[in-house]
Amino acid sequence: MRRKSLLLGMTMVFALLAGLGGNQPAGPAGWVPPIRHVFVIALENASFAQSYGPTSQIPYLAQPLRGQGVLLSQYYGTAHYSLGNYLAILGGVAPNADIQMDCPAYQDMVNPSAAPGGQVKAAAGCIFPAPVPTLAGQLTAKNLSWKGYMEDMGNIPGREEPTCGKPALGPESADLTQKATAGDAYTARHNPFLYFASVAATPACAANVFPLSRLPQDLAAVSTTPNFSLVSPSLCNDGHDANCPGQAAGPGAEDAWLRTWIPRVMASPAYQQDGAIIIVNDEAGGDTSACCKEPSGPSVPYPGLPPSAAEDGTFAAGPGAGKGGGRIGALILSPFVRPGTTSATPYNHYSLLKSIEDLFALPHLGYAAAPGLARFGSDVWAVPAATGS
Repeated sequence: MRRKSLLLGMTMVFALLAGLGGNQPAGPAGWVPPIRHVFVIALENASFAQSYGPTSQIPYLAQPLRGQGVLLSQYYGTAHYSLGNYLAILGGVAPNADIQMDCPAYQDMVNPSAAPGGQVKAAAGCIFPAPVPTLAGQLTAKNLSWKGYMEDMGNIPGREEPTCGKPALGPESADLTQKATAGDAYTARHNPFLYFASVAATPACAANVFPLSRLPQDLAAVSTTPNFSLVSPSLCNDGHDANCPGQAAGPGAEDAWLRTWIPRVMASPAYQQDGAIIIVNDEAGGDTSACCKEPSGPSVPYPGLPPSAAEDGTFAAGPGAGKGGGRIGALILSPFVRPGTTSATPYNHYSLLKSIEDLFALPHLGYAAAPGLARFGSDVWAVPAATGS
């Protein structure tokens, strides 16, 4: 009871400090805050207006959380459908046709070849070959830790592997995790670690990718909290499915999930010491706009599928064909931001990867290294009032 009271008191103190955050000065140009624990929370299929507008059906995100963080109002997804966006965040890679269709059969890329901009060209398959680097590998090489937390992973034996969450491998096997089922709404396409052989084909996958139920244990101490965490709610709780068998779904379930998990992370010692929570959607449904001079992928001309795309992923470029994943917005909570502020700088998922790599002094992967791509700067990061000058 004393420990719970202490945690509650710390949370209330933090909330009070957040309310006084207007006194926090921006960091100097080029300043990188000493953030050592990053939590990316990946939600699904909502535009900026749907998440943060006056008619938002996720009031916890649009109101109290919005007041505690910095809102990136011009943040864009990079692809349609889901999978391409997750892979952009983890590896800076662009999709091919199978990735655009969310990889209905979990299989290795067929005859992959290197392409400019740190990209890989492949007409089929969706698992990048082992030489393709990832943020996870970069962190490991620098003796920094990372983990993925996937809600519902392994709940039903045989649907996906209980460790790491892989679906059955091969073009002849359908991915059973494409749809939610009663008791298990995990989906592999929201677990980007599986689509890089450098992670999925090594012991690192089972050692670092866990069900979401593991997160409270790891948050208990700074020493057990990963430097980088990717948190993926289930299809029922991330805004993807409007209806789920046997449980709540849609915006109401998404709002309830955020009300449960965001305070847990914010109350953790690692977050309060030097953390940042970055809440993003993967894409904006029906919006294929892009920002930041997003490059085309080597395998497909338009990462943002047009509404008329065929089920096999083929389509003709022309009116309506989109370059990206649409305007989604993003919210960053941290002791190193000015609460209640807004940045109108254009960013996308490649910018997010670049900015996370900057925090850990890592080189930029793939399209995160594109010339002129914006990284989070003084519009986002602020010197805490207690230490600022």
